[in-house]
Amino acid sequence: MHELSITQNILDISLRAAAAQGAKRIRVIRLELGPFSGVVPECVQMYLDVLGKGTAAEGARIEARRLPLKVECRDCGAAAEIDRRHIQCPACGSLRLKRLSGRECTVESLEVD
Repeated sequence: MHELSITQNILDISLRAAAAQGAKRIRVIRLELGPFSGVVPECVQMYLDVLGKGTAAEGARIEARRLPLKVECRDCGAAAEIDRRHIQCPACGSLRLKRLSGRECTVESLEVD
């Protein structure tokens, strides 16, 4: 259910950015999502279809790009990209990792008319 408030924020950001550029219509909202963002693009699309009615974003499509999970090993200091199924340092095998990224949920760009 948190996608409702997230979608409202995405819509607000997108409408402000489109208005600042003099755009009349938003066709596509491109998002960048980290693996631990907890955001489901299909849910965002469903809420956008409802929240966007009567706005410049009515009929807009959500496109999401998944970002990699970046970590730093607390034992050897190596920085690396890993996936959620293999959570260990690729350099030394340690499980003592500091997450550097992974919770992102940002509006990367808009396609507008």
